[in-house]
Amino acid sequence: MNAPAYAGSAGDVARDRDVVLGIWRGNLGQDARMQAKYDWFYAQCPFGAPLLRLLRHGADAAPVGAAAAGPRRMLRDGRPIEAGVLVDLAVLPEHRSLGPALMLQGELARAGAERFNLLYGFPNPKAAAVFKRVGYDRLGDIVRRARVLRHAGYLARRMPRPLAALAGFVLDRARAIADAVRSPHERLVANWTDRADTRFDALWSASPKGEGVVGVRDAAFARWRFDASPLASTRYLLLVGADGALRAWFACQIEDAVLHVRDFWSDDAATGIGQARIAALLRAARKAGHAAVSVEYAGPDARLAGWAAAGFVERGRRPVFGRWSEGSAAEAVPIHLTSADEDE
Repeated sequence: MNAPAYAGSAGDVARDRDVVLGIWRGNLGQDARMQAKYDWFYAQCPFGAPLLRLLRHGADAAPVGAAAAGPRRMLRDGRPIEAGVLVDLAVLPEHRSLGPALMLQGELARAGAERFNLLYGFPNPKAAAVFKRVGYDRLGDIVRRARVLRHAGYLARRMPRPLAALAGFVLDRARAIADAVRSPHERLVANWTDRADTRFDALWSASPKGEGVVGVRDAAFARWRFDASPLASTRYLLLVGADGALRAWFACQIEDAVLHVRDFWSDDAATGIGQARIAALLRAARKAGHAAVSVEYAGPDARLAGWAAAGFVERGRRPVFGRWSEGSAAEAVPIHLTSADEDE
């Protein structure tokens, strides 16, 4: 007797909540966290319900796998497109082999091509081969870069703590002075807020968007992606010019004294956020007592000049894959992606 074949089927976010949570259990993180994520990311997305696909082992059997694509509003060369970020691929342990995972990704890719102009994802390096087999192109890498502000903790790994504290203080002061000397002069007022600012809309509307693909960075996106998220707390650093207009914002989260920039936008972000804006970010982070600042960004090297000039160095990278519904080569299109373009 032949073993039952695997088959894909459409899922429904409202109907299949318990089914999907059951597949996730023990696979994708703590149960309470994943329940909170589902109710936010899947059930409350203001841009439409995610595309959900289920995998069954036998046509009438209970689902043994699930995968989804969450809708994102994006621009390609300034024109609106609908994109889907690939998330939450999970298969029950007894079905966890390349075949079912590959079938599930293929099902999602085919269904996604009917709804989205672009499907993209951030797989771990081990899953890169699966994405290539399904037909995704490598868009590039999302690279994590960091800048140390308080050196004592890092120096203590290599020298006695009292000496590290003294050396760290001296190095901190020297780096702060160097930052002040080399920072381009621009009058910017920095302040923190716990909620997305309505001025995000004016900044987004007035700023150039550049060539290639970029996600819409307006107040509606920030309110859902960060303010409504139950998974992490976010603070925004706002930079205001002499005329009172918002010049830039950074969506930040804190982990172990490190200020992680999860997203940002500015009036010059399309060509590369300027060093003066990043210098203002470093001053605010230093004043708030953070030990370091990090950012993840995928995009052309030219748009990284401000971060590099401010002393950010690479700490790690992950691949980004994408697929256009009309079949054009995804890797030929420049991208502007941050941590915010993922699901959490």
